[in-house]
Amino acid sequence: MDTLPDRLRQRLAGPLPGPEAQLRLAPRPRTEPEPGDDHSVLRAAAALLLIYPADDAAQDPARSASHDAWRIPLTVRSAALRSHTGQVSLPGGRVDAGESFEAAALREAHEEIGVEPADVEILGRLTPVPIWVSRHLLHPVVGVARARPEFRLHAGEVDRLIELPLETLVAPDVVRWEQRARSYPPLGVMDVPYFDLAGARCWGATAMVLAELVVLLGDLHGA
Repeated sequence: MDTLPDRLRQRLAGPLPGPEAQLRLAPRPRTEPEPGDDHSVLRAAAALLLIYPADDAAQDPARSASHDAWRIPLTVRSAALRSHTGQVSLPGGRVDAGESFEAAALREAHEEIGVEPADVEILGRLTPVPIWVSRHLLHPVVGVARARPEFRLHAGEVDRLIELPLETLVAPDVVRWEQRARSYPPLGVMDVPYFDLAGARCWGATAMVLAELVVLLGDLHGA
């Protein structure tokens, strides 16, 4: 029996759901450039979307294909950072000159939460997400660890870690809505969808990345 990561690798190698899936978790109304607009003006960034077993699930063929056997680490960004403080994020950051997206995602995950790059097997990439407010193009890299990492949080960047069960992410009532004041022109109120993760609200670019993953996981579930 194939494990969930095995099937996810196969799905990532084919056509991706793309912006249509991402925009389901985008704030509304949309005032940023459309997905097809020129991304060459944006700086490259990468993030690691890591899947790891909840306990001994990787050793149990009967469970290893199920959502409830796997977790994703998300960070709550430190209040000491200059931007996006307190937001729920994937570990990630800018891509250095000459660095691949995979190498950058692994480096950032090691710096922020202590994940050892050698313990991660890369499965593929999701669709890049343009973040126009910070002028970045985020490249989500998907990887799997065969055991729970020994997490070590960077105190200057991460306030806490959320170990998100995949079954929570795909639950039908996990997406909710709220109104927020827009902090950049045009000013006003926007309707913001978010993942309600045990009191933590995951919205914006991270939610858009996870929205595409949810579609892929739904495809696997129906396979």
